[in-house]
Amino acid sequence: MGLFDKIKGPVFFKDDSESEKQLVALNELRKSAKGSQAERLDQEISKVEAGIIGEKQVRFELENSHIPMYVLHDVFLEHNGLTAQIDYLVITRKNSYVIECKNLYGNIEINNSGSFIRTWKYGNKENKEGIYSPITQNQRHMELIKEIRVQAKGNFITKAIFEKYFYSNYHSVVVLANPKTVLNDKYAKKEVKEQVIRADQLVAYIKKLDEQVKDYSASDKELEEVASFFLEQNKQNPVDYVKKFREMLAEEAEESTENTATKTDKTEVPSCPICGAPMVLRTAQKGDNKGGKFYGCSKFPKCRGIRQVN
Repeated sequence: MGLFDKIKGPVFFKDDSESEKQLVALNELRKSAKGSQAERLDQEISKVEAGIIGEKQVRFELENSHIPMYVLHDVFLEHNGLTAQIDYLVITRKNSYVIECKNLYGNIEINNSGSFIRTWKYGNKENKEGIYSPITQNQRHMELIKEIRVQAKGNFITKAIFEKYFYSNYHSVVVLANPKTVLNDKYAKKEVKEQVIRADQLVAYIKKLDEQVKDYSASDKELEEVASFFLEQNKQNPVDYVKKFREMLAEEAEESTENTATKTDKTEVPSCPICGAPMVLRTAQKGDNKGGKFYGCSKFPKCRGIRQVN
């Protein structure tokens, strides 16, 4: 830290949130929604609210860290057709941290292949599901940041040096914000364990990695330059949330109608009254009912059970 450095704690350089806009749009749609659409919107609202609560938990930890840093919240980057929505980008005097915040209900297990499995209870029933790896998600964010930063560098040598040391200076971290979540990572590989922490471990995590950098400490000016660069790169998210969720609800309603029609049109195949085997719709070839339809046992001629068509 320089003698004349003035930054003594966190500076929130960008603090607004796209999730807040999303929540406003959902609540507006909810006012006129009914039946299954209302239920679907309630689910989405709960999911977005959980995400906002998780991000606020991370903000609280950063705000009370007393670490000189610039913090950008909810950064939307776009480059060569690729996009990244980054929950928090933290720039300290020693490193930069790309933070993916997850406020998940239930407990998280990470197995030896790096898969994330969520377990939760509903009543007396225990449920399990695999979830998309937030490490993979954040790795894509890191790659996009690297491409943007490399392109902004001047000459070939500068670009090559930055790219070589990128992963020494930029760190991916997944923060589990729900304080009730139990993390089981005993079978996870070391490089995976090092990237997944609880919210109350975040400040210690940043301090530990920063302390490992002995030969460099950014000045106030350098901190602001990096933060300003990313603020300039931040794009307005083009998503129209009202339109998006109206389209989503319309698609789900259409799928529901199609499924109902399919079930209605489907004719139930009866079972044989003698042996219980499925029956086959046949046409009488002789007798008084010649040309008429009836159900005959699929095991004919071993079984000669029949049913009349209603």
